[in-house]
Amino acid sequence: MSRLAGKAPRSLGLRRGLTSPCPCVALRSPSSAAPRAAAAAAAARHLSTGKEPPRSSGASFQGQMVQSIGQRLEREKADRARLVRMQEQKGKGRNLAMTFSILFVGTICYVLGTMTPRDADPASTLPLAATRAPTHKTGKAELQAAWADFVDIVGKENVSTTESDVLVHSTSEWSSHTSAPDDNKPFCVVYPGSTAEVAAVMKVCHARRIPVVGYSGGTSLEGQFAPTRGGISLDFGRMNKILQLHKDDLDVVVQPAVGWEELNEELATHNLFFPPDPGPGAMIGGMIGTGCSGTNAYRYGTMREWVLSLTVVLADGTVIKTRQRPRKSSAGYDLTKLFIGSEGTLGLVTEATLKLTVKPASTSVAVASFASIRDAAECVARVVKNGVPVAAVELLDDQQMRFINQAGTTSRRWAEAPTIFFKFGGTERGVQEQVAIVRDVAKAMGNKTFDFARSEQERDELWSARKECLWSAIAARRPGDHVWTTDVAVPMSRLPDIIEEAKRDLKQSGLTGSIVGHVGDGNFHMIVLYNDSERKLAEDVVHRMIKQAVAMEGTVTGEHGVGLVKRDYLPHELGVTTVDAMRRIKAAFDPLCLLNCDKVIRIQKPKAGEVAEW
Repeated sequence: MSRLAGKAPRSLGLRRGLTSPCPCVALRSPSSAAPRAAAAAAAARHLSTGKEPPRSSGASFQGQMVQSIGQRLEREKADRARLVRMQEQKGKGRNLAMTFSILFVGTICYVLGTMTPRDADPASTLPLAATRAPTHKTGKAELQAAWADFVDIVGKENVSTTESDVLVHSTSEWSSHTSAPDDNKPFCVVYPGSTAEVAAVMKVCHARRIPVVGYSGGTSLEGQFAPTRGGISLDFGRMNKILQLHKDDLDVVVQPAVGWEELNEELATHNLFFPPDPGPGAMIGGMIGTGCSGTNAYRYGTMREWVLSLTVVLADGTVIKTRQRPRKSSAGYDLTKLFIGSEGTLGLVTEATLKLTVKPASTSVAVASFASIRDAAECVARVVKNGVPVAAVELLDDQQMRFINQAGTTSRRWAEAPTIFFKFGGTERGVQEQVAIVRDVAKAMGNKTFDFARSEQERDELWSARKECLWSAIAARRPGDHVWTTDVAVPMSRLPDIIEEAKRDLKQSGLTGSIVGHVGDGNFHMIVLYNDSERKLAEDVVHRMIKQAVAMEGTVTGEHGVGLVKRDYLPHELGVTTVDAMRRIKAAFDPLCLLNCDKVIRIQKPKAGEVAEW
């Protein structure tokens, strides 16, 4: 009894320490709290390592608590693992369902889009405000990959990236469009050898969205072959063959890099000739692109009258032939004339069937000089009114005759006065009659001199001055000078007025320049020499001449073409809606705008101040 009495207080004290609601009592029992905390920590450590916690050998309260905590932690760990597995399975299911949904919806949309295509744009024209800037891929990686494709098509030796080749295919010293050093240049120059190779190259460029500029003789004057978007230059130099000559049908099939001079040399052996005769060095491809003419246009017409059929590679590599060889046809749209004058913006000409004519039995040349440019122009007007069937009528002003004398490009020295060059062709008697009529008209207009050829050698000598105009003017440049050659055409009755006004304006500007004209059909050229500081002066002179031609119901270009320099004048001559119709045609043939971008018509809005005020 005494032993029990002595132990009771300790037992009661322990129970009070465990059950008392007063925290301070519990905190004063470190002997019981510390083992429990240590046991819980041990259980947690063993559970985190995957090992079973040590079990108490007895059934003490501490042992039971440790075991309970361990079991609860194990259950929570298992629950977390099960939740992670469920979430992973649900995620895989959602991804699979999403993928299936996208494929299903995409397939349905494709089928519906194929069965019910979007309505075509109902507008007949494409205004500039409605255009979108073209998207081209001219990054280094894309172009290098395309280079490998070009090499596979034409051979490595026919793909050039040399600096000299790239520069030649960017601009020329006689171009009216001046290129800055940082302007776009072609990444490479590709030299195809056949229609099939041109088509293959275009398929690569179409798939990769790489812009292309065609190039033949490089004699164009209005920036026609300047690359504005980088890309490549397609040089037709290897395609320079006369493919077929049909003497009995008076036509010939040629490739684009055949020069008109070389062609006529070959045709002369068959007593035939091809009349269009622009500047020396011009080739058939470029002549078709610009719709050129030349000195023979007065009698024989322009390039449009001498092309029967074309083989053309379109922007996506499709090859078309515009018609067969008959002299006339009413079969559908006249695509032949559509491509003539399009400057490579609608397709690339790889073959052309040209009309020919028989060489005249006799030819001659007469040259007459006058006191003033108006007297010379009036003489031309009178010859035309009298119906004299001269082959060509060309006007060179006094400054141009001075350029020729200074350059020494001909075998004789000329009177430095406004001069008319007449070319005659026909029977021997007919030519003699024409020369006599023209001599009388020139005399009535107060001519200073009159010479006519009495032999073939004299004929070539007299006509040589006309063919040396541009090169003689270029030779007269000062160091750092540029040359600007431009042209307009007006109705014949207005020709004396506009030539006289242009001559006066050029003189007042202080610039050096000359007037040269195919005046028999109302077309004349102005050649202006200027340096960098005088560029604005030259622009203003040309601008005023073009504006005056339009006011006289004339055209902004008689034969040079539009290129970059004259595209913003077209709306003033033809009307905005007419140019919008041209833009629609461009979009139909070349929706990605890969072919000679920015030429003839604008394909996106100009920057502020880029277009001169009218």
